[in-house]
Amino acid sequence: MTAAAVEGLVREQHGPILVLRIDRPDARNALTGAVIRGLGAAVADAERDPDIRAVVLTATGDRAFCAGMDLRAFASGEDIGLGSDDAAAAYARLCQGKLGIPVIGAANGSAVGGGLELLLGADLIVASSAAKFGLPEVKRGLFPAGGGTSIGTRIPIGAALEIALTGDPITAQRGYELGLINAVVEPDEVLNTALDYARRIAANAPLGLAAVKELVRSSLTDPEYASERLGYWQSLVFASDDAKEGAAAFMEKRAPAWQGR
Repeated sequence: MTAAAVEGLVREQHGPILVLRIDRPDARNALTGAVIRGLGAAVADAERDPDIRAVVLTATGDRAFCAGMDLRAFASGEDIGLGSDDAAAAYARLCQGKLGIPVIGAANGSAVGGGLELLLGADLIVASSAAKFGLPEVKRGLFPAGGGTSIGTRIPIGAALEIALTGDPITAQRGYELGLINAVVEPDEVLNTALDYARRIAANAPLGLAAVKELVRSSLTDPEYASERLGYWQSLVFASDDAKEGAAAFMEKRAPAWQGR
C-alpha cells in the first residue's frame, strides 16, 4: 500500500483499488476548490491506469463523510467552481456516474449537499449506521446543482422529492430501505466492507465492467442511447481477448488473467 496526501485529499492504493480519502475532518470534510480538483485529477489518473480496477471514496474521521460545499470559503469569495480543465471534467463525470471504472462510496459519516451528490456518482454505497444523508441546499437559498437533482434515478420519485424539497436528512437505514445504500454497517467496518465490494468487482473483466456500468445506468436515464451502445459494447467485449481468456479459465478451472482488451 502506498499513500500520498495533497491539498486535503489522501490517495491510497490497495493493489488494483484506489482509495481516495477527503482529509479535512476539522471542517467536516467540506469541499473546497482544491479538494474538488484533487478528486478530479485522481479519478482521471485512475481511468488512465490499467492497473486500477476500482475506486473507493471515503473521508477522515467519523463525524462526516462530507458536509458539501465549504460555506465559509464560499462566503469569503473563494472560487470553489469546477473550472474547465481535465480535472474538472473528470470530477463532473464522477458526480454523474460516468467514470469508466467502478466507484464505491464508503460513507464513514453523514453526507449532505455536495457530499451526497458525490456519493450519488458512486455505483455502490456502504454507510455507517450513524450516518445521515440529505440535500439541504433549499434551506440556504440554493438548490442541489451538482448532481443532486438526479436523486430520482436512484430512489422512488416521491422520496427523492421529499429529500430535495424539505432539505431534511434521512438515516442510513432509511437510505437502505429506499435502495440508495447497499450496506449499512458499524462505523469501524465501513471501509473494510467497501474494500470487499471493490475487490470482488476488481476481480472481474475490465471491459465487461465498463460495459455493464454504462449500459445499466444509461438504460435508466436514456434507453435509446443504451440501446445504441449495446451493439457497440457487444461487438467489442464478445470479440475481446478477455472473453477468450474467461472461457479458457473456466474450462481450465483457474482464475482468469485479464488484460482489459
